[in-house]
Amino acid sequence: MATSQQRVPPPSVPMPAPDPSVREAHDVAVDLGVDPATGLTAAEAARRLAADGPNELRSRPPVPLWRKVLDQFQDPLVALLLVAVAISLAVWWVEDAHGVPVDAVVIAAIVVLNAVLGLVQESKAENAVAALRTMTEAMSTVLRDGRRVTVRSAELVRGDVLVLAEGDAVGADARLLSATALRVQESSLTGESEAVLKDAAALAAPAPLGDRFDMVYKGTAVAQGVGRAVVVATGMSTQMGDIARLLDSTEEEVTPLQREIAHVSRVLGLTVIGIAVVVMVLAAVVNEVRTPADLVTVLLLGVSLAVAAVPEGLPAILSVVLAVGVQAMARRNAVVKKLHSAETLGSASVIASDKTGTLTKNEMTIQRVVTASGEVTLTGVGYRPEGEASVPDGDGGALPLTDERLTREAVMVLGGGSLANDAQLLESDGEWTVQGDPTEAAFLVAAHKLAGTVDRVAGFERRGEVPFTSERKLMSALVDPPGDGAWALVTKGAPDVLLPRCTDIQVGDETVLLDDDRRAQALADVERLSRQAYRTLGVAYRRVPEDTGPEGLEEHESDLVYLGVVGIIDPPRPEVAAAVAEARRAGVRVMMITGDHPVTATRIASDLGIVEPGARAVTGTELDALDAAGLRETTRGVSVYARVAPQNKLQIVDALQADGHVVAMTGDGVNDAPALKTADIGVAMGITGTEVTKESAKMILGDDNFATIVAAVRQGRIIFDNIKKFLRYLLSSNMGEVCTVLLGVVLAGVVGLEGAAGGEAVVVPLLATQILWINLVTDSGPALAMGVDPETDDVMARPPRGPNERIIDARMWTGVLSIGLVMGVATLLTIDIFLPGGLVEGRDDLTVARTAGFTTLVLAQLFNVLNSRSETTSAFHRMFVNRWLWGAIVLGVLLQVAVVEVPFLQVAFGTAGLDLGHWAVAVGMASSVLWFDELRKLVWRWRHPAGG
Repeated sequence: MATSQQRVPPPSVPMPAPDPSVREAHDVAVDLGVDPATGLTAAEAARRLAADGPNELRSRPPVPLWRKVLDQFQDPLVALLLVAVAISLAVWWVEDAHGVPVDAVVIAAIVVLNAVLGLVQESKAENAVAALRTMTEAMSTVLRDGRRVTVRSAELVRGDVLVLAEGDAVGADARLLSATALRVQESSLTGESEAVLKDAAALAAPAPLGDRFDMVYKGTAVAQGVGRAVVVATGMSTQMGDIARLLDSTEEEVTPLQREIAHVSRVLGLTVIGIAVVVMVLAAVVNEVRTPADLVTVLLLGVSLAVAAVPEGLPAILSVVLAVGVQAMARRNAVVKKLHSAETLGSASVIASDKTGTLTKNEMTIQRVVTASGEVTLTGVGYRPEGEASVPDGDGGALPLTDERLTREAVMVLGGGSLANDAQLLESDGEWTVQGDPTEAAFLVAAHKLAGTVDRVAGFERRGEVPFTSERKLMSALVDPPGDGAWALVTKGAPDVLLPRCTDIQVGDETVLLDDDRRAQALADVERLSRQAYRTLGVAYRRVPEDTGPEGLEEHESDLVYLGVVGIIDPPRPEVAAAVAEARRAGVRVMMITGDHPVTATRIASDLGIVEPGARAVTGTELDALDAAGLRETTRGVSVYARVAPQNKLQIVDALQADGHVVAMTGDGVNDAPALKTADIGVAMGITGTEVTKESAKMILGDDNFATIVAAVRQGRIIFDNIKKFLRYLLSSNMGEVCTVLLGVVLAGVVGLEGAAGGEAVVVPLLATQILWINLVTDSGPALAMGVDPETDDVMARPPRGPNERIIDARMWTGVLSIGLVMGVATLLTIDIFLPGGLVEGRDDLTVARTAGFTTLVLAQLFNVLNSRSETTSAFHRMFVNRWLWGAIVLGVLLQVAVVEVPFLQVAFGTAGLDLGHWAVAVGMASSVLWFDELRKLVWRWRHPAGG
C-alpha cells in the first residue's frame, strides 16, 4: 500500500536531527526555529499546520454499504449456489418458462437471507465497537506568543512548546526542555507497566524506545510532575505513526473456517458436476434416449439432482450458527467483529498475550514489607483497598500477623510511604482509581490493609517537600503530626541511595544503631526482593525542629532512621491463573510477549503457570540477532519474551504461523496493533485498549478479562463441533437423495420401476418437486437446531485441531457415503416392496410406491438427525438435551404427513395417500439408517477404546 509522503518544512524551519534524544534540547529548539521561553507565534503555528497537515494518524475511509453487501457474496459456496440459480433458470426457460421457477426462487432467497444475516451481525459488532470508544477530544497546553493556551492536539505542529502536568495526555512526540519529578506512563507504547521517570539531559548514545528518558511520545500520559517539551514530530511521523504504517503493511489473515469452507465448496462443485454428468450419461444409456424431448428430460434430471446435491441452506445455516455463537460470546463480554472469526478461537493452538493490563491489573501493588524484625505479606490485588496482612511460614504458606514489634515497624513503613506521597486514592460507584504516580498510590492502598496505619497518619499536615528527581532518586516530605508532637522529615526512595543516608534503624518502639551487620541484612533483603521481580522502595525518617522551613530540606536528608523496604509489583489478575490452566488442559499454549523487564516477565509468567519457575525469557535484542530458522526454533521452546519492540511481536507471530500454529494475539497498547492484525485472531482490550488496537483486532474484550478469552475458546470449539454436526447431516442426507436417484436410474429394472413406467420416457424414483420438498423440510430446520446443540462432550479435554485438519475428513466422508447409500437402498427397497415385479412382488401403482419411497427418504433423514450429533457417540447419549432439535423433527414429520395426506398438496407434489401398512413399512425401513450407524459407532468404539 502506498504511503503518503511527509512534507518537507520550509527552509526557515530546518528538520531536526534524526534522533533528538542524543542532542541538547536547546540545539533541537534552534533547529526547529522556536524560542523555548515564548513558543511559536499563532501565525507561524497556523503556517506550519497548513504545511505539515493535522497531527492525526491516517485512518481508513469507512467501508460503503455497497461494498459490505458485495462482501457477503464472496463466499465460494454462495457462488456455487448462484450457479445453481442460473442453471435452474436456464432449464425453466428451455421448458417454455411455465409457472414460477421455484428452485431458482428458493435458492436465491436463501442466498439473500445469508447476506442479510451477515450484514446485520457485522453492523451489531460495529455498533458495539463504537460504544467502547472514548468520546472526548484530546487537548494540549502549549506556549503561543509567550502565553499558555489550550489547543486541540490535532493542531499541534513541530516546534510547539508543550506544557506538561500531571494527568495530561502527551499530544505529540517531543524533546524535553525541562522536567521536575516528571513520570510518564508509556505502557500503551512500550508495554512497560511502571511509569518512566523523565530527565531533560541528553542521552550519551541512542537507546531503545523505552529508555529514551529525555523524550515523550504521542499517546502516552503524564502520571506525575511537570515539564516542558518541544514537539519534534506530529501525525504519521510520530512513533505511533510508525506503528500505523506497520499496520498498513501487514495483511489480514483469512480465518481457518473461511479456508475450509472454500475447500468444501471446491469439492462440492466438482462433485456436483461429476454427479450430474454421470446421471445424465447413465439415464441416456439405460433409457435409450432418441428424441429431443427425451434429451431435455435427461438434462432436467441431471440439473435437478445437481441442485439437490448442493446443500443450499449451508451458507445461511452457517451464518446463523456463527451469529448465535457470537451472541453467546457477547454475553460473556467478547465482541466479535466478523462472524467467521468466532470459530477461529476454537482452533487456536497459541494465545500470545501482552502482560500489562491483560495478564496483570496494570495497578502497582505492595505485596511485601520487610523490616528489622521480619517480613509482612499483604494480600489483595490492584487499587481496591482490601486485603489482609500475614507473615510467611517458610513453606509457601502464611501465618497470622501477631508479632507486635513487627506490626509496629510495618505500620511505620506504610505510614511513612503514605506521608511522602502526592498520589490520591479515589472511589466512585464502587470502583477505585488513583490519581498520580501508581507506585505512590500503592502505599495508600497498602495502608488500608494493615490495621492502624490509616489512623496513625491521620491528621498529619505537610509543611514542605523535596520532589523526586532522577539524580536524587529520593522524595522527602516535611510533616507536622497532630497535637504537640515533633516534626518529622519522611523520606522514601531507592534503597541503595537511601541506606547510605541512614545511621539508625527502627526496631519496635526503639531506634538502634545501623551497624554493619544490620546494614548487610537490609541490603540482602533488598537483593532478595529484587530477585523475586519486585520493585523496591525504602522508607526512612528523622526528627527535625518545629521551626524547620521548606527551604533547605535536602540538608536534613541525612542521619535518617531506616524503617524498612517494600516490594511492589504489577500483580496478575486473580482469575488468570485458572484460565491459563484451562487453556493448557485444552492443549493451547499461552505465551507472554511484553515490553517489561525480563525478570518481572518471568516472575509473572511463573505465577500464572505459563512457565515453570526459573524459565528463560528472550529479549527483543536477542530476537533481532536470529535468522528465520533460529527464530522458529526459539518460538518452539520459549514462552516468555521481554523488552520487545512492535516488529519483534510481528516476528514471533509470523514464526508461530510458519510453524503451523493458529495464533490468537491479545493486547491493549498501540504497540500490539500490528501483531493483532497479522494474527489469526487479534483480541483487543475494550476498556484499556487504544483505538488503533481495537480497529486492528477481530475481537474486543468488553471486560479486559483474560478468562473471557478462554471462555471464547470453549465457545469457538462448540461452534466448530456444531458446524461439523450439521455438515455431516446435510451432506449425508443429500447423498441419500443422490444415491436414490442414481441407483434408481441404474437399477430401474431390478426394483420394478421400468415395468411400472407406463408412458414415461424416463422413469425416476423421485420427482423433481419431491426432491425440492425434501430439501425444504429436512435441510433447514434440523440443521439449524443442530447449530445450537449444547456441548455434548468436554470440548476443552482435547487438543486444538491442526491447521491442515479438514472439517470434512476421510472419516466423515466415509460416514456420509455409507449413510447416503443406506438411505438410497432403503428408499428403493420400499418402492420395490409396493411395486409389481422387481425383487419383491407388490400390488400398488407407481404413484403410491413412489410416495412410500419419498416418505421413507424423508423419515430416514429425520432419523439421521440423531446420528449426526456425533461421529462416535451413540445417538441415545444425552438424546433429549436439545428441545429445538426435537421440535424440528416433529415439525418435519407433521409436514410429511400433510404432503402425503392433504389433497391439494398431493396434486402439487405427485403423492398419494398411504394406509397404516405403508406408513409402518416406511418408518421401519427409514429406521435402518439409525441402526446401521449405531452398529458402525459401536464397532469404532470397540476398535478405539481410548477414543483415539
